Amino acid sequence: MIINSRFFNRSELIGFIALAAVLFVILPLSLDVFRLNLVAKYLTYAFVAIGLVLCWGYGGILSLGQGVFFGLGGYCMAMFLKLEASSVENTKIQSTPGIPDFMDWNQVTSLPLFWQPFHSLTFTIAAIILVPCLFALIIGTAMFKRRVGGTYFAIITQAVAAILTILIVGQQGYTGGINGMTDLRTLKGWDIRPDHAKIILYFVEVVLLFACIGIAQFIRLTKLGRILVAMREQEDRVRFSGYSVANFKIFAFCVAAIFAAIGGAMFALNVGFMSPSFVGIVPSIEMVIYTAVGGRMSIFGAVWGSILVNFAKTSLSESFPQLWLFGLGALFIAVVLAFPNGLSGIWADHVQPRVDRLIASIRAKKSGGWSGNSVADGAPAE
Repeated sequence: MIINSRFFNRSELIGFIALAAVLFVILPLSLDVFRLNLVAKYLTYAFVAIGLVLCWGYGGILSLGQGVFFGLGGYCMAMFLKLEASSVENTKIQSTPGIPDFMDWNQVTSLPLFWQPFHSLTFTIAAIILVPCLFALIIGTAMFKRRVGGTYFAIITQAVAAILTILIVGQQGYTGGINGMTDLRTLKGWDIRPDHAKIILYFVEVVLLFACIGIAQFIRLTKLGRILVAMREQEDRVRFSGYSVANFKIFAFCVAAIFAAIGGAMFALNVGFMSPSFVGIVPSIEMVIYTAVGGRMSIFGAVWGSILVNFAKTSLSESFPQLWLFGLGALFIAVVLAFPNGLSGIWADHVQPRVDRLIASIRAKKSGGWSGNSVADGAPAE
């Protein structure tokens, strides 16, 4: 793979190679299938974090409702998988065979109209992209065209997350309610539950993650990315320069929504269920924490933040089940207070300068050694 030097600077190239080595080689070779599937679960949140880097880090739009789009993508995929698992043969003991089990339990006697298109995988993939994008477009247009931003926008996105959670739980006969959609088994006849399927899904997810990283990096390096940064710093000046600030905000918000939805769809595939507990306010705030810990101005930092915070969350919950929330909160507070730019800030401020000095020192020694040898070998003796 050829990487354009204009696409990544040296530090970003190191980050790209390191992340690729860890995700494609080191983790698959060193972890068992169970732990590798946990990493796959962590990476689903990395999609959300990458979107937040564009939306919040570069655009200055803090969304505390990204769980909404994560949930929409997850539920779209879960609906397709649930319909495939609810064939007449698999549900012949139900009162109404051929519909999901939770519908039968709630006396729903026929498949609702809005469920029908999800028999098609093509429609499902399109819905994973378009439904969250359309929802983000509606919210963004309603808010940004009226110049609603900052704290007010963050609160509104939280309210949307709460409303969607209540709606999903309340419509139990159509959404599975508080239990969500479980017992997801096959994708076009391919069983997604065995170990070999988990490994394949892991690599598919990593490829999609790097595709999203490439898209985010491309946006960041274009004129659009520069305008997003200018808009974050001096919104009125950008507006007076003739640019439509609202349209740029809507674009960034929609891209972040699409990335989050892809993560949600991969979550449903890797974990095998989807529930409203991943849609509400708490998971949305946690997604912002992943980005903040990794560094809200760093695409690679957001990925590392998602992995490390979730790893710490899993480790603390296994070792200290009564105290892990306090530990997670303390970790977040410590990082924000000591390193406000997150893990990427630690690298840029403390590690990268040392690496640069080391490289410069090695080059100087090689240059000096080569010059000394050439003089010794080629200069006449006096």
